[in-house]
Amino acid sequence: GAQPPNEFVALDHLLHDMRLYKSAAEVKVMREAARISAQAHVRAMQACRAGLHEFSLEAELDYEFRKGGAKMPAYGSIVAAGRNSCILHYQQNDALLKDGDLVLIDAGCEIDCYASDITRTFPVSGKYSAEQKAIYQLVLASQEAAFAEIAPNKHWNQAHEATVRVITAGLVKLGLLQGNVDELIASEAYKAFYMHRAGHWLGMDVHDVGEYKVGGEWRVLEVGMALTVEPGIYIAPDNQNVAKKWRGIGVRIEDDVVVTKTGCEILTGGVPKTVADIEALMAAARTQAA
Repeated sequence: GAQPPNEFVALDHLLHDMRLYKSAAEVKVMREAARISAQAHVRAMQACRAGLHEFSLEAELDYEFRKGGAKMPAYGSIVAAGRNSCILHYQQNDALLKDGDLVLIDAGCEIDCYASDITRTFPVSGKYSAEQKAIYQLVLASQEAAFAEIAPNKHWNQAHEATVRVITAGLVKLGLLQGNVDELIASEAYKAFYMHRAGHWLGMDVHDVGEYKVGGEWRVLEVGMALTVEPGIYIAPDNQNVAKKWRGIGVRIEDDVVVTKTGCEILTGGVPKTVADIEALMAAARTQAA
């Protein structure tokens, strides 16, 4: 005799929209998750040595997460050395770290159900080669350009477009792409090296819910929205179109930001990011260990 409901109403779109806007209390939790994750990345850089394995650095991350009060990573940590850095969702984490290689670490912890998401790319030896440095600084410049495009009333895709322009122009300058920058962007020639988007929503999930387009148009950013900014350049080890010296270099730099009234707040600023700062941190750690 029970009366079943005669309709079900999906509330996803209402809930997803609510999750897009972070309150001050939510931002506070996300800052803490970002702080712990930043410490973990610093620890991994300090511990890095040739002869260790990728999982050795993953263990350092996990230790720092737990020490900071986080029960778990927000997602499966990526620790990708050498040519593995060109595999976007690499998860094996069991290769040997060798001098001359880069290590790309994409990892973040979760605190009170809120995720953080950081990527840093650094040299096993503690010093970038000339080619690694050139690619790294290009990715960093593209990330800086993206930050400048994150503010209220700018739309979601402006940050991505900024990274595409900087990366394409830089690849032309380095000789990895040939042609006119505007034409290369139009033909998406950069996608051979930069095949993903510049970021995603962040919150209670690492790739959080929320529409990127509303009514077919890119969503306009508003105060309280949280997102990642993660440009990258990946030069496949078997890419015959580029000089051998470039092959197998993969670099991604990722930070978490919250849109503010005047622009954006970078939550994950606690990890060194410039070539000079990373090299100095690693050199200091080696001197201490010696």
